[in-house]
Formats: sequence, C-alpha cells, structure tokens
Amino acid sequence: MMKNKEPISRRKAISTVASLSALFAMPAIARNRNEAYNDTKPLTGVPLPVYSLRREGRSRQFTTFDPKTKNKAYPIQPGEKKDLVNYEGAGIITRMWMTFSGWFWMYWEPDTYIDQTILKKLILRIYWDRNNFPSVEAPIGDFFGVGQCEYKQYLSKYLGMSSGGFYNYFPMPFAKGVRIEVENMHDKVIPYVFLNANYQALDALSEDAGRFQCLYNAGANPGSEPMAVLKTTGKGHYVGCCVSLQGKEKDYLSFLEAPEYFYIDTEDQSVPTMVGTGMEDYFNGGWYFREGEFNGMYHGVPIKDALRSMITMYRFHEEDVVCFDKSIEMSFINPRMANQLKEFKFSSTAYWYQDKASKLAFALPSKDKLVDWYRIRNTDHQSIP
Repeated sequence: MMKNKEPISRRKAISTVASLSALFAMPAIARNRNEAYNDTKPLTGVPLPVYSLRREGRSRQFTTFDPKTKNKAYPIQPGEKKDLVNYEGAGIITRMWMTFSGWFWMYWEPDTYIDQTILKKLILRIYWDRNNFPSVEAPIGDFFGVGQCEYKQYLSKYLGMSSGGFYNYFPMPFAKGVRIEVENMHDKVIPYVFLNANYQALDALSEDAGRFQCLYNAGANPGSEPMAVLKTTGKGHYVGCCVSLQGKEKDYLSFLEAPEYFYIDTEDQSVPTMVGTGMEDYFNGGWYFREGEFNGMYHGVPIKDALRSMITMYRFHEEDVVCFDKSIEMSFINPRMANQLKEFKFSSTAYWYQDKASKLAFALPSKDKLVDWYRIRNTDHQSIP
C-alpha cells in the first residue's frame, strides 16, 4: 500500500504537466495525432509522434507486492474491505492491471473453494482527492467489460481481459490523492488480489484534467422500459460503456432493437438530443451481430450466445466523445410495442470524465441482488501452465 509523496521542483512539475496534458486532461484532447506532434521538426521533415517526446514526470507504480514478506497479493476475506492503494499527492494513473483467484480451479490448491460469481461479488471502488464517496464503483468483472459472471478474453484499446489478467488504460488523474479499495461480498470465496498500477507523480495537476468516473447499473426489464446506462450532472464528456444482457427465454435477442437515447444539458425527456437506430448499431454492428463475436480497439462483442440469449458488448468514444456542460443521461429504449417484447436482465458500466469528482447516480445493488442472471455458463478449463 503506497503512502509516500516525493517532492520535485516547480519547474519540473510545470514541464511534466505540459508534456502530459494531452494524455491526462481526457482522451478527447488528442483529437488528431498530427496536432499532438511537436512543432519542431527534424531536418528530415518527419514530425515527432507524442511517444517520442521527452517527459519530465516521475514514473512510479502502485503494487500489492510486499518487498519485506515477498507476498504478491492480498487475501480478501468474506465481508472484508481492503485498500490496495492509499496515496497522497497529485498524479495520473496511466495503466492499471489486476488479477485475482477464486473464479477458476487451481491445480496447485485443488481443494480451494471456487465460484465464478466472485467476478460479480468482488467490488472495485476508486476515490479521488480525499473524497468520502467513490467515483468508480462496480463489480470487477463489469468494470473490466464482461458482466456475465465469466472470464472472457477480449482485447481493446482501453479495457480488456488478457489470458488471465484484467487491464485498464483509461488515464486517471488526481490532484490530492487516490484510494483504491476492494470489497469481498462473497460468503465463501477468499480471492487473492494482485494489482500493478503505473502512474506519473506530479507536484501539481493541470486544472483542465478531468476526473475519471464509472457508473454501474443492473436490473430486470420487462422489455419496454428504458434501460438507463448513464446519468450525471456537471461538465465533462462520455467516453463509452460496456453492456451485458440476458433474455429470460432462450433464443431471444430482440432487446437489441433498442436504440440509444442521449439527453444532453436538458431535463426535457420528451425530445432526445441524439437518438440511434438500434442497440447493435450503437456498438457498430448490424443484424444482431450477424457474424458473431469479435473484439476491436474501440468496439466489440466478447460474448454472443444466441441459444442462451446472452450477449456482452462494448464501445469506446475517442474522436467522437459526447460532451456535456450541465448534465447527461443515456438510455436504451425499445420502440416496439410492449406485447411484442420479452423480459431480460442487464448490467452496464458507463465511463466518462468530469470537471470534478462527483457522486454516482445509481447505488450498488444489495448483496443478494449482485448476481441476478437467468443462467451462468461454466467456462472453466485446464489451468496447468
């Protein structure tokens, strides 16, 4: 657990903020890679890309590794909350990697109790700037993109699950400090949690740097009600979401007929600011994702199981961020008649940057409602290296 703060000169801090501002102020700032190139060009006339420019920041890493005991992970007992990181100072997390046990059979500890629902019952919370409320609160599986109580490998630019690991590359700035907490809401599983989070330590943070937010929502829907994904007040921009769905009846995907509705800087719900043509259309697919599962840099479908009426989708906005000055709401609403639709369940995570850390609009479901699917697939397999 990290608590140290190392001072650097004001000159270096200003230089660091300037060189990193395109990164931590929010992904939208680097709208065009050509604009991010250095004005000074070498004699060849070839512009210098951002990653080749010198940076003055102090590279550091939060980690669960204890150099004294040589322990790499923290065991989280049932009902326990534990800080993985508690740091005072300014900086920006540039990469966060995690993994944990409990969701797969371990040949080296064959009698250990395992349950895939730990992916839903291990909760991640992140607090910025000494706030007493989280700006991120979600089951770990959902935060990293898949809410179906299963680990499914997929690789995108910002979030992913890669061969046993979970990663996040959304930049996460903070001015006064950061606290990363996990809570085990499972009654039996004792996960061992590993974390490595790279960050740049700063003396001061640019005033333009937004705070990263993640809102989780889940529940049952008769088919015709709005499925709310995002709701907040303040100034910022939305950068994407991950959505998992299951139909009550098998072989049913008509919930994908619901297009996205955005209400930006308005309380008038009668006229959306932006509206789409269908849910799979929003996620850059078509015809209920006719060609099946895929994953790309900015959008993908890690899970499509039509027989079991299961689907998981993600889309991230970079050049096409959705900006708001006062408020934003986003829901998926099915235009079909209620008698044409069937019940489904969902879970979602929305991601955005805001001018300051804000309280989340939706509360986490109660412990007994965290796992509320019609079916859970058993996806375990041999784990011998």
